[in-house]
Amino acid sequence: MSVLVFADSSEGKFKKSAFEVVSYGYKVAEQLGTNVVALTINVNDSSELYNYGAEKVVSVNNDSLNIFNAKQYAAVVTEVANAENATVLVIDSSIDGLYLAPLVAVNLEAGYTSNVVDAPSSTSPFTVKRKAFSNKAFSNTVISTDKKVIGIAKNSFGIHENSVSGTTESFNATIADAAVKSEKIERVTGKVTIADADIVVSAGRGLKGPENWGMVEELADVLGAATACSKPVSDLGWRPHGEHVGQTGKPVASNLYIAIGISGAIQHLAGINASKVKVVINTDAEAPFFKAADYGIVGDAFEVVPKLIEKLKAFKAS
Repeated sequence: MSVLVFADSSEGKFKKSAFEVVSYGYKVAEQLGTNVVALTINVNDSSELYNYGAEKVVSVNNDSLNIFNAKQYAAVVTEVANAENATVLVIDSSIDGLYLAPLVAVNLEAGYTSNVVDAPSSTSPFTVKRKAFSNKAFSNTVISTDKKVIGIAKNSFGIHENSVSGTTESFNATIADAAVKSEKIERVTGKVTIADADIVVSAGRGLKGPENWGMVEELADVLGAATACSKPVSDLGWRPHGEHVGQTGKPVASNLYIAIGISGAIQHLAGINASKVKVVINTDAEAPFFKAADYGIVGDAFEVVPKLIEKLKAFKAS
């Protein structure tokens, strides 16, 4: 019996979520009195996971897996889970994770719950706390199956160092036929991605046009943040669809979310509500976003943002 975690990566390097799922897996293994095993796919150096509690790393390397394919990845995860006699499997709740986990659960005949935010409150029955109703509530969910798949909500459990003396073993996985093949992937380079960002600076139609996005990018650059936008902005073609955040776009669970000129439609709020601190800048004091925000500034973004940038630069220089 073991706890298996899938440590996600990109281009040979671990994503931030990998350290969180290993930290979570270590805690669950501790509760169950067993060990945690981490699965990596096409990672250059897996030893970094030892710092977070992975006593054993199963390393799969195959060029066919360079591009994420849910069916192929699910087959690999399932094969490793069976080989390691894993009773609990931990995966992140990223877009890929939300696609992957249900397939793995079906393969293993396991119960699955996503968006889990805390370690199990009980292991008998196995009970976890998860987000519900678009992050507006929590539910305590019991997983009664022998095998269990847990999807961890981003930035919820946290990253915890639990240094161990680990080992890495190669695993020759069977690669399933891909029902869907990706011909090309275009990635934004040189910028902080929304998925990995601790801070996100987002803007809406209040900026009046794409030509005014320079100050948003400058603020993001000063903060080391990712840039994002509301759905109407991406629909108008002002910004790439990859920057659209909200319930119908990319979910955001950053430590700080700054919304500039975004009124706060319910779909947008549902997708960013998991962020720990929310700041809104808007001329309309009655904008719905102010009810959800931790801090709010009623004012013209074209006056407020440049002053904010100036103050932040002065602070960094001091």
